Amino acid sequence: MATLIITSATLISSSHPLHLSKVDVLIKNGKIEQLANHIPVDPKVQHMDGTDCYLSAGFFDLNVNLGEPGYETKEDISTGTAAAAAGGFTAVAVHPNTNPPIHSRAEVALIVNTAKGNLVDVYPIGAVSKKREGHELAELYDMKQTGALAFSDGNHSIQQAGLMGRALLYAKGFNGLIMTLAEDESVAGGNQMNEGVVSTYLGMKGKPNLAESIMVSRDLFLAEYNESSIHFSTISTEESVDLIKKAKAKGIQVSCDVAAHNLYYTDDAVTSFDSHYKVNPPLRTKKDVKALLKGLKDGVIDAIVSQHTPHEIEYKNVEFQIAKNGIIASQTVLPLLLKAGLSPELIVEKLAVGPRKIVNLPIPSMEEGEQANLVLFNPHKKWLFNAQSNRSKSSNSPLFNQELTGQVVLSINNNQVIFNK
Repeated sequence: MATLIITSATLISSSHPLHLSKVDVLIKNGKIEQLANHIPVDPKVQHMDGTDCYLSAGFFDLNVNLGEPGYETKEDISTGTAAAAAGGFTAVAVHPNTNPPIHSRAEVALIVNTAKGNLVDVYPIGAVSKKREGHELAELYDMKQTGALAFSDGNHSIQQAGLMGRALLYAKGFNGLIMTLAEDESVAGGNQMNEGVVSTYLGMKGKPNLAESIMVSRDLFLAEYNESSIHFSTISTEESVDLIKKAKAKGIQVSCDVAAHNLYYTDDAVTSFDSHYKVNPPLRTKKDVKALLKGLKDGVIDAIVSQHTPHEIEYKNVEFQIAKNGIIASQTVLPLLLKAGLSPELIVEKLAVGPRKIVNLPIPSMEEGEQANLVLFNPHKKWLFNAQSNRSKSSNSPLFNQELTGQVVLSINNNQVIFNK
């Protein structure tokens, strides 16, 4: 990348002496050459005015689906990382919801090698069980050695307590992290939305909060018994927040994240029968959203994810009951979090710092001489999310063709930069 100077941006980096100060930053050959309150602007150097913007370490998304291998018509690594970069994510963790699943060193190596040289660092999440069927452990250690960041059966919840216990115990031996979607399928019943007043009104069978909290409770017991760490992906209920809060106070090694859409939308959105609001975990009630937001501010919830899940039109432009779960979200996390009332500081904490702490990766340094891994975002800038601005192959989002407030201006990593015009 060419030499670039960013001026008059507010720095968000709690460990830096200039935290929350207006700064200029000079980036040369992919490194932070200088970061200070004022740097004289060389007219020969590319200049970005950061007035009204915040500068922070690049965001890290712990829950992304990129399609490869097998579902490249939905998304591939090239388009998925382009969408991520446009949303401020300089690193993503790719879940194994592929065909074949990421359940051996071959699939891990494929993703690692395909993603080389990208602005966005791509980390595969290996499956816990072979074929994600929930019966037999996959080759966790082999995948870890090849580059798997952690292990999860993705959008399949592990139903067998014995298998989960063995996974926790085995992964503990090489500092592997088990990530899990908490859903008891016998209680959830394969239903399409949250169980409550709205589902009753619509005449649709719902998934009760109990389906999630039963599994959170079970897996906390298993983590405590095996003295292992565990991570809950995309929690969505008040009960889950309460259970994890108590577990942390007890000393259990537990972390969790929440999807951005579960912090803003409620099951009221489903009254339109718009399948773009069909996600799993489902959109819950205002009471749950309030508890999730409080959990973020109290430190119970460690990170926010996009749960980016692209689908072709034929899987979403159908009746709600038969539509696939999921929305594209890499580019719209920031506007949603601002809609939900989160401050820029809390957004950076849950998108850049918290995710890396969960998986024991270093937080990008904002010190001079370090590689530039950063994002510049303007919480007030309006932009249109449409076919021209969308970087994903798919368009399944409830925010499509809407004007949004809050935009990532640029992302920098691996000596590359992208600008959002």
